[in-house]
Amino acid sequence: MSSYPLSLPAGSPLITLTHPKKSLWIIELHNGQDSRLTHELINSGLKPALNTVEKEWRESWRTHMRDQKANKEEGKGALIIVGRRDQDKFFSNGLDFVNSQKDPNFFQLTFDPLIERILTFPIPTIAAINGHCFAGAFMLSMACDYRVMTDGSSRRVWLSMNEVYFGAPWPTSFAALVRSKFGNDPLKRKMALEGHRFTPQEALETGIVDLVVNGNTAAVLARAEQLGDQWSGNAQGGVWGTIKMELYRDVLETIHKDVRPPNHFHEDAAAKARL
Repeated sequence: MSSYPLSLPAGSPLITLTHPKKSLWIIELHNGQDSRLTHELINSGLKPALNTVEKEWRESWRTHMRDQKANKEEGKGALIIVGRRDQDKFFSNGLDFVNSQKDPNFFQLTFDPLIERILTFPIPTIAAINGHCFAGAFMLSMACDYRVMTDGSSRRVWLSMNEVYFGAPWPTSFAALVRSKFGNDPLKRKMALEGHRFTPQEALETGIVDLVVNGNTAAVLARAEQLGDQWSGNAQGGVWGTIKMELYRDVLETIHKDVRPPNHFHEDAAAKARL
């Protein structure tokens, strides 16, 4: 069992993982004020945190499966991802675009594996959107099973895929995830080609988020915890993640495709990062 709170990466933490009760884990993003999704935050923060959560949940699930009657509370689980708790302005401002562009393998080796991991995570995942949620952060929230958002009554907040405004083409993973999550073509056009800034109310009406909450970050997080409690028992069967693997098969197959022409410089960059 890990010692909580767990701050990652060690020495220069960008996320904090807490375990407030047996069936719940919370990842807080706190890279500066706007929690940009950098290489380091993803590879040395989010991915190790997800490993910790899954390892501990699986240990609990195995206990449940050995004797379900005697261990009725084991095997439950839910994970919440929230923006930094001491503010109400940002969930995350998206990717560190400049530095991600310097890495020719950023999506293939860093971001896409994160999206795949969350999309198929074996317990319910909830994005507690406590402020602005832009671009790559929008995709991170879309990979979660549920989204709870502040209603923006105390300060304006938006959800937006704004790449069209700063000349960033979508990777295949973004398009695949949006196609899977939304069947409404006008909505997809509004999101992808118009870069619309969705208010919380618009996001709720169009099905982008599941719930909006009046109040600050604490209120959003509390409602997300209630949702986690509601569905954490569905993890006990052990098939939450495997069902999602089939549900999102098309997305996963697309993510695994590298549509770029073979390039030895890309291969060398990947080797340099790995070795």
